[in-house]
Amino acid sequence: MKICILGAGSWGIAITKLLTYNGHEVSVWSIDPEEIAMLNEYCEHKTKLPGVILSGAVTFTTDMKAAIEDAEMIVMAVPSPFVRSTAKSAAQYVKEGTIIVSVAKGIEDETLMRLSQVIKEEIPVADIAVLSGPSHAEEVGKCLPTTVVVGCKDKAIAEKVQDTFMADFFRVYISPDVMGIELGGSLKNVIALAAGIADGLGCGDNTKAAIITRGIVEIKKLGVKMGGYPETFSGLSGIGDLIVTCASMHSRNRRAGYLIGQGKTYQEAMDEVKMIVEGVYSAKAALALSKKYEVSMPIIEAVNKVLFEDYPAKDALTDLLTRDKTREVIGLTW
Repeated sequence: MKICILGAGSWGIAITKLLTYNGHEVSVWSIDPEEIAMLNEYCEHKTKLPGVILSGAVTFTTDMKAAIEDAEMIVMAVPSPFVRSTAKSAAQYVKEGTIIVSVAKGIEDETLMRLSQVIKEEIPVADIAVLSGPSHAEEVGKCLPTTVVVGCKDKAIAEKVQDTFMADFFRVYISPDVMGIELGGSLKNVIALAAGIADGLGCGDNTKAAIITRGIVEIKKLGVKMGGYPETFSGLSGIGDLIVTCASMHSRNRRAGYLIGQGKTYQEAMDEVKMIVEGVYSAKAALALSKKYEVSMPIIEAVNKVLFEDYPAKDALTDLLTRDKTREVIGLTW
């Protein structure tokens, strides 16, 4: 199959490695000429995914039309803030019925739309699927065992994406719960910021476990209220992705949170991480969704105060611990 990857960041490059391993013909587009020149010269992204060597048969280009032309499948791998602009530019080249797989994680701040909705709005002729789960690019690029889930309303399309991505080190499940998959993948980045902030404050494993556990409760409550399936949030795109993003050394959201916990602003933290920190872009949208659907999300609220209101991280942690007493599980009776 001919596949186009839009976006040559670490995840786009890791997916390129996977798809060429599976025998597909892959073209990679980037808006950055210097990035494309580097990939053409070395078949390696020396800054974002060093050590992952790509096949010389991969086409790297800044020509979007050439990259998309005749592609049976497109992987939208640009960071979430650039999904709409990229989709808008690509729309004129996409043929009806082309499958677009969204692999970025985020919620559009201005509209509160999920990324699959953004893509569908800009490219209505395409069939949209989403891919999510605990899948750091650094490990996928090295062909380390990984499992993910593909979401699509059309089972046949989900199965086609599953067949395309499945490898002996990369296991793919399918699900009809597109909304739940995208929400879990987006909000876990905000919770991971909280986990990193706690690390930066010098907290321990108990704190990390509490943030992960109560974080998935917040995500699940909102997701179910929005129409998602509870089981999704116990799966790969829910608790699975949350665990790896809160705990891994590869997590840019945890790393940025760590720097914020040490006193840096979110902008200073992003500058030091040198990559897009999706949780910063999703935090306001997550808070807006919690208010829209009237769901209490204290960790999300605390992260927003620290990021955007210059509220001391230590005070935000104290606020979380000293809230009014409540039950762990509402609805259980004695």
